[in-house]
This record gives sequence, C-alpha cells and structure tokens, in this order.
Amino acid sequence: MIRYQLLIEYVGTSFIGWQTQKKGKSIQKTIQNVLSNLLKEKISLHGSGRTDKGVHAMEQSAHFDCQKKIVDINKLIKSLNYFLNKKKISILKIKQKKNNFHSRFSAKERVYLYLIRNNHSPSMLNHNREWNIRKNLDINLMKKGAKKLIGTHNFSTFRASNCNSKNPIKTINNIQILKSNKQIKIRIKSQSFLKSQVRSIVGSLKYLSEKKWNLKKFDQVFRSKNRKNCAPLAPPHGLYLEKVKY
Repeated sequence: MIRYQLLIEYVGTSFIGWQTQKKGKSIQKTIQNVLSNLLKEKISLHGSGRTDKGVHAMEQSAHFDCQKKIVDINKLIKSLNYFLNKKKISILKIKQKKNNFHSRFSAKERVYLYLIRNNHSPSMLNHNREWNIRKNLDINLMKKGAKKLIGTHNFSTFRASNCNSKNPIKTINNIQILKSNKQIKIRIKSQSFLKSQVRSIVGSLKYLSEKKWNLKKFDQVFRSKNRKNCAPLAPPHGLYLEKVKY
C-alpha cells in the first residue's frame, strides 16, 4: 500500500463536521467517496483531527492508502476539485509519504484561527465566516487573559461536556491576538486540543474583553476546572483550522 497526504481547504457551513457520522453530510465522507470513485478502490481517509459542524479549514491535513502509485498527482487534484469545488471543498496538495506518517499522530502542532468582527454592522461578504460582536471589546484585557492560558494546564473548564479525552491537561504554545480595523484575529497553537476548547476560550475571552468579567473572575473560572463556569461557546462559523505542522 502507498500512503498519500492531502492538504484540504473547506467551508464548513453546510456540513455536520469533518467526521463521518450515521446521519448528515460530512467532509471526510464527501472526499472519501470522490477519491474511491476516481481511484477505483475503497479509500479510507484519516484526518488530523475533527472540526465541528460549521467550522472551516484553511489547511486540514489527512492521509489515505491506495494499492497503486498515483502516476499523475496534478491530474488527480484537478479531477478531485472538479467534483469537490461545488461543495466548497478544495484539494490544495497531494504528497506521497512514508508509511509511518499519520496525519493525526505525527502532528507536532495545530494552529487554529478565530475571526471576530467588532462592529455595529456585520459584514455580508464575510457572513458565516466570522463572529460579529457589536459591543466594543478591550483588546488589552483580552491579551492579559490569554497570557494566563499559555503553558501546561488543566483545561477542564474549557472542554465540551461530551469530550472523550481522558486527560484534560494540555499545553498551549502560544496565543496571538491582533486587531486590524474592525477585525480581531485570535490564533492559538498547541499540539492537540480538547473538544470545543478553542471556542470555549474565545467565548470566555469575549466575556472578559466586554467587561462582564474582570481578570480575577476570568482566572477563577479557568482554575475552577468546572465546565459549568465557562462563558457561552463562541459560534463555530468564526473558527478555522489554519495549519497542521509535522
């Protein structure tokens, strides 16, 4: 068997998420079906991680094995995109990899980007691509809160109640917050994340930056290790899987 890596961009709005489920249209299954038809064999696609319903990807990474070597990779990319582009999925690149490469377990760092438009009028061009917040947000306060999350901590407050991970301890390598005009970019880097961790963090940073919480309250919520104390989740449509590094 020969292993290949795919780099994939997609708009997650109309999908139930990355992972194949019993009901609904998933990104994984959609690509898998087209690949199987084009390569004329049953293909199993393995992603670097699951993105939830409505979450987008700038560069999701996945791998698959096939029996025969792909002679013309560019032709395959073109054929895949012919069927997938109309579904808001684009195959950016296909690379042959060694058989010990795994899109999920070989990953050294995942980068998520969250986009907020801090404006009284939402952007129609970016509809379902960013979270519009009308109330003015204090970026400096947001940065101070984010600084407390960098490093190795118990992130039980910032995980979904149905998260299957056995260990809530995660290491956040960096959180970068930038504001340009009306748009705020929150970029979070870690080797791996708990379910809904990024959206929980962004929702709580929003509470802090609109002064519903002060820094002391934010810290207390974080250290409580209690999901019930978390602010409401940031909506999925502002979240992007930006890059997976190996």
